[in-house]
Amino acid sequence: MMAAREILIVDDEVGIRELLSEILFDEGYQVHLAENAARAREFRNRRAPDLVLLDIWMPDTDGVALLKEWVAQGLLTMPVIMMSGHGTIETAVEATRIGAVDFLEKPVALQKLLDTVARAIRQGVPQPRPQSVAGSGEAATGAAAQFRLPLDLPLREAHDVFDRLYFNYHMRKEDGNMARVAQKAGLERTHLYRKLKQLGIKVAKREQGGDQQ
Repeated sequence: MMAAREILIVDDEVGIRELLSEILFDEGYQVHLAENAARAREFRNRRAPDLVLLDIWMPDTDGVALLKEWVAQGLLTMPVIMMSGHGTIETAVEATRIGAVDFLEKPVALQKLLDTVARAIRQGVPQPRPQSVAGSGEAATGAAAQFRLPLDLPLREAHDVFDRLYFNYHMRKEDGNMARVAQKAGLERTHLYRKLKQLGIKVAKREQGGDQQ
């Protein structure tokens, strides 16, 4: 018989910890609780859970900072789902870029919680490149999670978020070769540079002047 999957819940609100714990325990998961980043660090140094539900806003160390620590230390060996009751799209996208696999807004609907947890455990965690946390090419692996995030935004804003994800993905995939990015996107080079400037995406000057492929 397969052992129960272990889930670590990191949240400074006792009510949230207890509620999520009860729901997940009833579904057959083995649940561990941490009220802050320090307790989460202690737990992770002892053992690796199958999944972490990590609150973004905590009083000592916020969840994004803890996520960065785990990546830098090579400890992000499990999928991490970020949670927040008042997160912004920028924070959520940053977390998925760093290595989180998904993002849940609190209060979390029961079925959404269970579906997201099951999917994250099934898919596992993308392996980041430890030498470059901020610019990891592996962030593209989290694009599916990021794509779900703009859906609650006004259409124009959601469109811009998607465009940023799309172009950043292809720029990483093509290793900054703008000729190939333009080809993939089906755009003229001048139109591509204009679009990137509009979206606030910086392109190296050497790429703007010189990759004539």
